[in-house]
Amino acid sequence: MSSKAPLIIMSGPSGVGKSTIIHRLLDAKDLPLRLSISATTRNQRPGEVDGYHYHFWDRPKFENALEEDHFLEHAEVHGNLYGTPRSEVDHYREQGVGVILDIDVQGFDQVRAKCDDFVAIFLEAANYEQRLRDRGTENESAIQRRLQTAQRELLRAPEYQHRIINDDLETTVAKVRHLIESQFSRR
Repeated sequence: MSSKAPLIIMSGPSGVGKSTIIHRLLDAKDLPLRLSISATTRNQRPGEVDGYHYHFWDRPKFENALEEDHFLEHAEVHGNLYGTPRSEVDHYREQGVGVILDIDVQGFDQVRAKCDDFVAIFLEAANYEQRLRDRGTENESAIQRRLQTAQRELLRAPEYQHRIINDDLETTVAKVRHLIESQFSRR
């Protein structure tokens, strides 16, 4: 049994509803939870708030933190660095606040190599291709790229402790909530 609040890893293909489910859990405010805020070297976009959407760092600051092992996980994506600072996780867990990481399967590999007390949830979607098409936000080549990436990610799903198919949002939120609540009761 751990005295720390749970570390919850949520992964799954882009567009399966991870963000929506996470925000539903956080908006309920009935569990002591927070979403970890990643650090990035990419430029801040209009409307984004430093420290809320991301921690916007310059490359030297990020690389220095990386050298000093201040990240649970990190990656370079399209020339920009992204990572989960340990300061976004450890302190909160010690204070009884569960931390959710919305990360990909590569991030999951890094976190599980550094932590032994986490609950890993892989979220899938029924009719994933149709879901992407119904969103109407990408052209055909982007949809095909997402489908190829999803196929690779789905091969990794058995490595997670829990797999949940998001075929009904309310049911899925309830399932994820139940898993998280059970982690708090194990403390």
